[in-house]
Amino acid sequence: MSEHSPRRAVILLSGGLDSATAGAVARRDGFELYALTVRYGQRHAAELDAAAKVAEALGVRRHVTVPVDLSVIGGSALTGGIDVPKNRSTEARDAEIPVTYVPARNTILLSLALGYAEVLEAADIFIGANAVDYSGYPDCRKAFLDAFALLANVATKAAVEGRLSFRIHAPLLELTKARIIRLGTELGVDYGLTHSCYDPLEDGTACGRCDACLLRRGGFAKAGLTDPISYAVAGE
Repeated sequence: MSEHSPRRAVILLSGGLDSATAGAVARRDGFELYALTVRYGQRHAAELDAAAKVAEALGVRRHVTVPVDLSVIGGSALTGGIDVPKNRSTEARDAEIPVTYVPARNTILLSLALGYAEVLEAADIFIGANAVDYSGYPDCRKAFLDAFALLANVATKAAVEGRLSFRIHAPLLELTKARIIRLGTELGVDYGLTHSCYDPLEDGTACGRCDACLLRRGGFAKAGLTDPISYAVAGE
């Protein structure tokens, strides 16, 4: 890159509400965006379609999709034959790490983003991880993200040679879902393009009952805004 080129950043783009907002934050902060989506064997393709739409709306310079089939490993309701929990209370969601946790997913996704960033000579990686209104995943916590940043700077040629010092940005980490939605709305995110549901219908319609749908719907309600997507089950 020339001295006057915009800073490059890799954004992990799932097609969900959080990653779309994180991408909008990176755009606001002046980064030239390179999006990476992973087809990891998830039980539906709706989020991959959403990721392509969000990438276009964000004006990313390049969007790549990498296939890594985690369904071969299994161990998650998102990649195997385990039922997705429905209609759970907030207390039930907070009680334990749910079966929708995908073993090592964010470690794998960030590793792919790190490789892409090293090739692009981009020191900055954005992820939409959230440790407040989330489903209890251990790889959405600050401790994990800090540890990965340390790994990135001892495991790459660019860092060891002193050419890059990698930074992991999680701008939504300490925000409630309502605050995330307000922030994204201020930044012009079209949430009608996003997909959050863990168990959508065949046509991609959100179920309205899984943990992700309940968190999303609750976030829009608390933000005082209308969720632009449709649900198979109407809210109460």
